[in-house]
Amino acid sequence: MSDLDRDVADLKGPAAMPRRNGELVFNRPWEGRAFGMAVALRGSGRFGWDAFRERLEHEIALAGPADDGTGYYEHWLAAFEDLLVDKGLVNRDELVHRADEYRAGHREEVF
Repeated sequence: MSDLDRDVADLKGPAAMPRRNGELVFNRPWEGRAFGMAVALRGSGRFGWDAFRERLEHEIALAGPADDGTGYYEHWLAAFEDLLVDKGLVNRDELVHRADEYRAGHREEVF
């Protein structure tokens, strides 16, 4: 098992990734892309997995016990974006601008 596989498998409790029959579940294309970006940047040494996991757990805790898990990747993305901003890899205005482009159809989904 690689370090990355171990890191993903070590996400326990509410931070555990959605799975079906042991396989990761992505219900929309952007969820897999958000996962992939976080994994790629972690693999390049841009941030430590523990820092990301802590932020993810915090985001999930903010949602409270009523969260049924359907918003898991919204929490994932929020934690990832905050970490990117804090590490100086992107600024908040850039994130907002890209999200606006996506919503306006200026950036197409990639499948």
